[in-house]
Amino acid sequence: MARAIERIEKEINELKVAISAIAQELNSAYARYINTLGPALQKQLILASYYLCTQGYPEEFLNLSLNQRQKLQQGIRKLSKEAFQQLISYIQPSEVTQTETVVEFEKEENTEIENGEKEENEQQPKVLDPSNPIELVEWQQNLEEAIQETLKKLSQVVNILIQKNGVLPKKLPEPILVAATAAAASSESSSNMIPSPPNLLNLVIEISNDEDSEDSSLTQIMAIHLRLGEIEFAEATLLAERKGIRNILMQLNKLGREYQKRQRELKIAEAEAAWRASWFED
Repeated sequence: MARAIERIEKEINELKVAISAIAQELNSAYARYINTLGPALQKQLILASYYLCTQGYPEEFLNLSLNQRQKLQQGIRKLSKEAFQQLISYIQPSEVTQTETVVEFEKEENTEIENGEKEENEQQPKVLDPSNPIELVEWQQNLEEAIQETLKKLSQVVNILIQKNGVLPKKLPEPILVAATAAAASSESSSNMIPSPPNLLNLVIEISNDEDSEDSSLTQIMAIHLRLGEIEFAEATLLAERKGIRNILMQLNKLGREYQKRQRELKIAEAEAAWRASWFED
């Protein structure tokens, strides 16, 4: 029985070495992915903003002065760069870590993205065990959620910036604009949705009259809605990096199943040994 336990422990250690190698490979793959995603995100945001201002609300955009247009464009570029820096902060250069990521957006005059340095204790990284496939999968899932959250928050803050500059309708209060785009984003198949160009949201919402709660009107709005799938589809290099990540995850899942199987075998062998060690005849 002792030999069986030693054999299983040896197999588990070999799996841990293989999983640790996968962890480093996965971290490197995400570093390449995010460094490719950043410029692609900036490009697609500018293209979506261009379409929104020239095709969605051309009259409102033309009503802006040259200085106002330039300030709007500069603001959009600045927000896209800040989002890129936020994405980069999710990846550690040499080791896989777990970070509680909170993406926040300040609603000041210039509408900026916070870089996560609000308090030192907010993003203290927790070093994971790279040989543990369960922790590694959790890290990967949290990272994907953080990327999606960054895109969602960036979309919202750019919409607010465009609205404050007089392009999006002023009659849409900021909370309604954020809620409407968030709700539509979570239900792409909604009947209120209208086909739209990439990374844009085209929907119809109902706005009630404050003076008469029974009086409401339907309003069609177009807004920025960055979608990771559409950004990847538009950038061949980014799509290739995503495929590479999927291949690594397939390897991780295979090793993870073997790891859990061996852990189960080890527990059974140890329990059998414990039973024999404590058993005695009356």
